[in-house]
Amino acid sequence: MSMAGNLRKVTSLRKVGGLRGVGGLRKVARLARRGARVDLSHPARSPLGSSVVNCVTYREGVRQPPGRDLVESVERIRKTGDGFVWLGLHEPTEDEFADIADLFGLHPLAVEDAVHAHQRPKVERYDQTLFAVFKTVCYVEHTELTATSEVVDTGEIMVFVGRDFVITVRHGRHGSLGPMREELESSPEQLAQGPAAVLHALADHVVDGYLAATDAVQADIDQVETDVFAPDGARTDPGRIYQLKRELLELKRAVVPLGRPLQILATQPMRVIAPEIQAYFRDVDDHLKRATEQIAAFDELLNSILQAHLAQVTVAQNEDMRKITAWAAVIAVPTMVCGMYGMNFDHMPELHWRFGYPLAMSLITVACVALYRGFRRNGWL
Repeated sequence: MSMAGNLRKVTSLRKVGGLRGVGGLRKVARLARRGARVDLSHPARSPLGSSVVNCVTYREGVRQPPGRDLVESVERIRKTGDGFVWLGLHEPTEDEFADIADLFGLHPLAVEDAVHAHQRPKVERYDQTLFAVFKTVCYVEHTELTATSEVVDTGEIMVFVGRDFVITVRHGRHGSLGPMREELESSPEQLAQGPAAVLHALADHVVDGYLAATDAVQADIDQVETDVFAPDGARTDPGRIYQLKRELLELKRAVVPLGRPLQILATQPMRVIAPEIQAYFRDVDDHLKRATEQIAAFDELLNSILQAHLAQVTVAQNEDMRKITAWAAVIAVPTMVCGMYGMNFDHMPELHWRFGYPLAMSLITVACVALYRGFRRNGWL
């Protein structure tokens, strides 16, 4: 069995009175050894159907072989004072997370936030544990942008950082940390700096996702801008612009609030983050500012595109009204003449004249042609 252990046994921690010291750890370890061993150290979901995605021990930046169970691994690390445990979960339930919280001494308020999600990006300190919330962003690929297209999808990652452990809780359909874990394991010197290095890598990973999403959204904005300023731009569906603005607002809600937590991580002294690690958080904050500035620029650009589109629609409507007015003026001439000669009077000028009809038709034609040329010369037709 891996370090994650038999979850059916670990979730029985409450029944044995929780974890209160080394004696409690040993007692739960003995209970866990009675059941069948299941390897949970692979990056896939647990065959038990639990929320544990991965659980690995690192010592001097090197991944250690799986232990018997999670409790034994934590006990060994706390005895030697060397290394840390990285436990990854995906959308755990309260029951699944409760005993893990007891094992690592997590604060109930932080546990509640981690289970129920829908939190703003933040950083909070609870005794010896640091709790951070990050919003993840993923660009949704689409062949054509419509008024109902989903452009960005958001999720959440909660992180508990202690002296000898890192617990990541992921919510959402995207944001897998497997590639990030593999990249960190390829740099043992970085992992050797402890849980704070994992927190920095996670923050950098999330912010890189912001930059990738903003670059992809820019391509959609460029396409909409090209369509609006095309010769038939007035026929562009304004719903596409509004949809982009809605999706950009969702992106803004995920990115902008992270600025203050990153400043805290980069500037305020913390026990679980060494000063040399804090310098790297300043670099992540710089990248975040770039993403924030891009979003603000996109918002202004979309406002300008929307205003330009509305102006084009107004101009097109004016053009249509001028054409209608011009044709109405042209048609008014024969209507007037024919209406006058359609009156039933015996005594009318040229009523019985041989050339009366050709003359009336000639006058109508000349007047209509003159009006048409005049309107065409002035751009009305």
